[in-house]
Amino acid sequence: MKIVAFHYQGQPGVGLVCADLKRVEPFDMPLLQCELGALAIIELQARGAPLPPLLAAIDLADVQITAPLPRPRRNIFCVGKNYFAHAKELAGSGLGGSTQAGGDIPADPIIFTKVPESVVGPGASIEMPAVSSAIDYEAELAVIIKRGGKGISAADAMAHVWGYTIVNDITARDWQTRHMQWHMGKSFDTFCPMGPWLVSADECDGTRTQVRCFVNDELRQEGCTTDLIFGIPKLIETLSAGITLYPGDVIATGTPAGVGAGFKPPKYLQAGDVVRVEIDGIGTLENPVR
Repeated sequence: MKIVAFHYQGQPGVGLVCADLKRVEPFDMPLLQCELGALAIIELQARGAPLPPLLAAIDLADVQITAPLPRPRRNIFCVGKNYFAHAKELAGSGLGGSTQAGGDIPADPIIFTKVPESVVGPGASIEMPAVSSAIDYEAELAVIIKRGGKGISAADAMAHVWGYTIVNDITARDWQTRHMQWHMGKSFDTFCPMGPWLVSADECDGTRTQVRCFVNDELRQEGCTTDLIFGIPKLIETLSAGITLYPGDVIATGTPAGVGAGFKPPKYLQAGDVVRVEIDGIGTLENPVR
């Protein structure tokens, strides 16, 4: 199942993407539910309620695809330094939670958050803020929670996963360093491109899929989620140990090596760039930089 949120003829909609990836069958839902995007469907399924009836298919080319969760109910959970090669490329940089050589691989997941208002959809511009000149990209697989809970064990964690989407964890590196806590440098407006849709766990195995990032068609990042330091079950177990998770919560699982800050000199984003993230089993998320 692929759930897409969109605007069609000036109104928000949510629907199932057809197998040909060229059409969408909208759900027959009230406007207020459509404004929640895929969250409305996830919450229905979490309650065991039936899906709304489907309307006649329309061409995806005729709709404006938005983020599948246009405004998540709360902050997006994010994980730092969660690929071995990425952790090593940031060692000693002051960006990865350790400035000492040998302290590059974390013993426990590094968790931070991004505000819901940072989310934008496919094709939306990543806006260069006047207050930063070190804007970076981070291609990530994002986990969507289906069934909430607290104290979820790693053994039971995957039963709580609805599915996956793509997130680009845009970061102001100078603000990340200056403020020590990463929240501000990660949460600027437009700093969380998300999409193009949600894919259910029965159609995508997030524990073993490839993640790639291109800047102006130059391959910058490529990694497999089998290389995560802390896999999806461990992340859910860690977060839920003290925080109740809810249907529709988003967990961005970390980024592979190849971020702009890892180059010497750094390759930060510039106005006019185009960033494209691809994840096998999900699709492509592309955003221009303005």
